[in-house]
Parts: sequence; structure tokens; C-alpha cells
Amino acid sequence: MRFLTNQGETSEFRRRYRWMLSICSVAFGILAARLFFLQILQGDHYEVESENNFVRTVELPSTRGIIRDRAGRVIAENRPSYNVYVTPEFFDENRGLPRLVDYLGLGAEEARALRDRLHKVTGLRRFQQILAREDINRDQLATLETHKQELSGVQVVAVPIRSYPFGAVAAHALGYMNEVSAEELGELRGRGYRPGDRIGRTGIERAWESYLRGHRGWQKFVVDARGVKKASHVLDRIAGEQRQEPVPGQDLRLTIDMELQRAIDRAFRGLPAGAAMVVDVRTGRILAAFSKPSFDLNLMTSGVTVEQARELGDDPYRPLIDKTLYENYFPGSTFKVVSALAGLEDGIISPRDQIVCNGWHEFGRRTFRCARAHGVVDLKSAIVQSCNVFFYKLAEQVGMDRIARYAFDLGLGRRTGIGLNAENPGFIPTRAWYARHYPNAFRLGFTLNAAIGQGNTKVNLLQLALAYAAIGNGGSLFVPQVVEAVSEPGGQVVQEFGPRLRRRLQVSPEHLALLREALVGVVQDPGGTAYENRLEDITVAGKTGTAQVAHRTPQPGEDRRQAWYQNRDHAWFAGYAPAEDPQIAIVVLVEHGGNGGRNAAPLAMRIVADYFHEISPDAPAAVLAQGSEEPEDEGRPRAGRTYREGARQATPASIHR
Repeated sequence: MRFLTNQGETSEFRRRYRWMLSICSVAFGILAARLFFLQILQGDHYEVESENNFVRTVELPSTRGIIRDRAGRVIAENRPSYNVYVTPEFFDENRGLPRLVDYLGLGAEEARALRDRLHKVTGLRRFQQILAREDINRDQLATLETHKQELSGVQVVAVPIRSYPFGAVAAHALGYMNEVSAEELGELRGRGYRPGDRIGRTGIERAWESYLRGHRGWQKFVVDARGVKKASHVLDRIAGEQRQEPVPGQDLRLTIDMELQRAIDRAFRGLPAGAAMVVDVRTGRILAAFSKPSFDLNLMTSGVTVEQARELGDDPYRPLIDKTLYENYFPGSTFKVVSALAGLEDGIISPRDQIVCNGWHEFGRRTFRCARAHGVVDLKSAIVQSCNVFFYKLAEQVGMDRIARYAFDLGLGRRTGIGLNAENPGFIPTRAWYARHYPNAFRLGFTLNAAIGQGNTKVNLLQLALAYAAIGNGGSLFVPQVVEAVSEPGGQVVQEFGPRLRRRLQVSPEHLALLREALVGVVQDPGGTAYENRLEDITVAGKTGTAQVAHRTPQPGEDRRQAWYQNRDHAWFAGYAPAEDPQIAIVVLVEHGGNGGRNAAPLAMRIVADYFHEISPDAPAAVLAQGSEEPEDEGRPRAGRTYREGARQATPASIHR
């Protein structure tokens, strides 16, 4: 051992000692500051991080609200389903993924998609669950339970899944749900949506998503190092709540009547495509919205395969299209009430004015034709017999813009406000529109076509039903409604929706009365286009229509029968009943059905008879007086439905002959 022997060495030692002491002091100061930061300032954060190493939080899905029809029938509910989730941070992909694929029976494409999703998540997102398989069966559930020790990071969660007891009935109006896409999550995450969540895509499920959805809850549990759930008393010492219950969604009571929907389905049996709309004349509430062909909502909910999706998309009858709202059609002669109202209100014609119909109308170099020569007709008989020539001559005097003004007043060419299925507002042409799109190309012949619901005039079924309801009730145009009330799961009503008046028609009551008289004549007068299908005990008022379609040339290799079908006219009936005290307005469209009087009117009459004999809580007195009779056989009118002798019944043969 060497001792310091002189003053110089002692001074150098002291200098070095002070430097070393300073360095140590700074180092310990930094360490103390860091410890203060970690333990005091960030203590809560790291306590949570530490807790997350052995305490997992699982989100608890909420129960979606129940949907019932106006009679209280459950039409959309929830059933238990078992979903498999994977937490990437705790999942051994090399050993676990092949086993999971085998146990779940995943195909090569599904397995590849799951592997890609596992690889994409990074950082803290690896602690979030990823949906591996939805709605597994009982055998798969038992297999996973047996092998759970081999599948670290895999959880089976019981969740409610949507179920539709009526299957394809009212599918377009109800709508369906499917999984939120990765692209949508960026926008929807702030609203509480997570990967694997489902969201309403169409119909009421989409429009009323915020009411139906509810709010998720959560629960904490202890896991071991492999992510396997363990029973433990540790949770008792964790600060804060251990479970927060999910808040279920609210229930809806609709205005739709599912028995009426099924009655319409029976009426359309055997026909390939069409649509029908029934509304309450007194309130604007939608009682039925029928679009054919339809699709099974349960299939859409449980997941459509690529092949099934292709079949639905390639179907020439377009089952995924809502033909009551999204599709537009030429209204044909059902539009003549608009032209008649324009002529009457602006004093262009009177009820006594007459013309002679020879079956055609010469205008310039063109010949506009009628179904037949009607002889001498006035306004009423022109509507009753559906004389085109009368309305051609009326159009020359009234003009396109007057017709358009009254069409808009009746709600045509404008969205109804229903808020479902991207409603297409249709189109009502005006002179200004032609000037913008076809400068210097307007021809008066365009007005003649518009007057009979052809040319560029297009409507949807709901618009037409509301317009006829307004004529039937004396001039009240309502905002349509499909939801009657919102309630809590326990049944307490929290919101009810009364009728909403859109506008009162500023037209003469005498002119509306004249139109109503003519519409009764269409069905009740000999020579009326729907006379052969009239009912004995219910007076129906309405108008038939045969709307021409744009003819197309068959493509090489195209099925000739399908091409012939696509070139047939559409068949219409629009009206209301009972005529003396209107309760419902009904519109029936048979796509490519040909003549409206022969093929749409019979369906409308059957639906009206079904409604008032078997469904309506306030049937007309004439119906109630009949009492009940024997039930019907398939294909025959039901008991109490007294069709006139010789009345035609639409059948596949009559449509496709």
C-alpha cells in the first residue's frame, strides 16, 4: 500500500475526489429525478401497464334493440352466437394458427386473411382482439374448450347475433347488417365501433342504427403468462370497477304489418318481379312495402359466400334492389290524375268538355296512339276508360310546366322524407330542364308524352301511394312514417311519432271530388279498365296503368325468353279503399306484366280484400256484416272475399303468355 507523502499528491487526490463526488452526485440526482418521474408522476400509468400484464379487459357487446311490427310481432331479434377472437400479443402464431385453422375448419382463403390481419397489427393494437370466426357451431365450441390450453390468446365470446323470424318478408324495408370494414373504422372508431362490430347497412337497420345499437360494456379478468384466463382473488385488490354492464339498444315498433306483407307475397306468387306499397290514407304511415324478388335476411346476417353474392348480383330480376324506393318507373296512365288536375285548376278544361277519340292523335309528323277508339269522351270517361287521346289534346293546352307544378305539389319528383335505402326521387321534366340539357331541342311532343306518364317522367311507388292518398283524403299530403314508437327494453315508450303533414293541396275541393268520382268509375263502372276485378263488398277507387319501357335489342347469346320479358310493358294499379271513407292507399306494380287492368288490378283487389277481411282492425261495415265463412284453398279467393263473377285473377300464365 502506497501513502501520499507530499502536499502535491494530496491536492491532486482531493481534486479528483471532488470530481468523482460531483459526478456521483449528478448521477444519483438524475436517478432520483427519474425515479420521482416514474414512481410519482407516472406511477398511475405504469401501474396500469403492469396490471395489463396479468389483467385483461374484455369488451362486452350490447344487445341490439328488438324490432316489432305494428301488431307487436317480433320481426328482428337477437339469438346467442359464439365468436372466436385472437389477441395477437398472447397468440403463438407458429404453433397456434395451424391448430386454430383446423379446429374452426377455415378454408385456405380464410386462413390467409386471418394471418394477414394478425401481421398488420402493431404496437398497443396487438392487445386488442381480432375476430377469427363468427357464429361457430356446438361441435367447434366443444373442440376449442377441449384444446384451450394449446391456444393461448384465443377467447370464445358469447354475443347476440341478429335473427329475422320472417326471413325474406319485408327484407328491403327492414334491411340487414354486416361487419364494419377496415376503411370505415377510422371514421367510426370515435363512435365506439371496433373491429368485428356489425352495423346496419340498409333499411331500418341502417336508418335507426343509433337507436338500435346500444353501448358496449367491459369486464376484467386475470390471465397467466400465456394469456389463459385464470380464476383469481387478485381482482379484489384492483382499484376501480371490475365490470361495467353494456347498455342495450332501444326497441322499435313499426307501422308495417307483417300479415299484410305476407298477403301481398301470396298475391304475387308465381310472378318473377314487382312491387307494392300500402299506406294509411289518414296518417301517411307505411303499412306494407313489398319488393320482389327478395332475399333471406338471415343469410345476409350470417355471412354470404362469394358464390351466393355472385348469384344475387347476377340475378336479372335484381333481388337486392328496393323497387319501392330506389327504383323509378314510368307511371303510365296512373299519372293522368296529375294532368287532369292541372287542366281543371288552371281553367283549361271543364268537366263537360268533350273530344272524339278515333284511336290516334296526329301531331306534326307523328302519330300518338290510344289503346282503342273510345268515341266521344269527357274528362271522367277519359279517366275511366284510360283514353290517351283526351290527354294528348289536354297537354297541348296545359303545357309541360303546369303539369310539372301539380306533380310537384303531389310530392312527385321529390324525396318523400322516409330516409330509407337511398330513396331515388324520380323525375318530373320541365321546359327549363330541357333548355339546360337539350338546348333548342324541345318539342311539344315531349309534353304529350309527359301527360300520360311517359317520356322522361319517373316516380317511385311510395310517391305515387302518397299522392293517391292525398287525393283520397281530400288534399293532405303526409310525410311517410315507418316507425311508430321507440321504447326501452322493458317496454317503456320513450318516443312516439304522430302523423306529420307535409302540405295541404291548394286545389278546389270540387275538382278533387271529380277526380275521386272518376277513380271510382275505373273500378265500378262498366267499361272501366279495372271493372272486371271489382269487389262486391268493398268499393275501390283507382287507376290502372300500362307503362311502356325502353325497348332493347337482345344481345348475342342472350336468352330469348328473358329478352322478350324485358321488353314487355309494366303493369300498374294505384288507388285507395274504401272509396267512401278511404283508409288505405295501394300501389301495385308488376314488372313487365303487360296490361295494368288485366295483370295489376287483380293483385290489388286481392290485397285489399285480404286486408279488410283478415287484417284491418277497422274493416268497413259492409265487410263486417258478412261474417266469416270457410277458409280458402290455395289459389282461390279467401272466405268473405266476394269477387265479381268473371273477375280475372293474375296468374303466371296471364303474365307470360
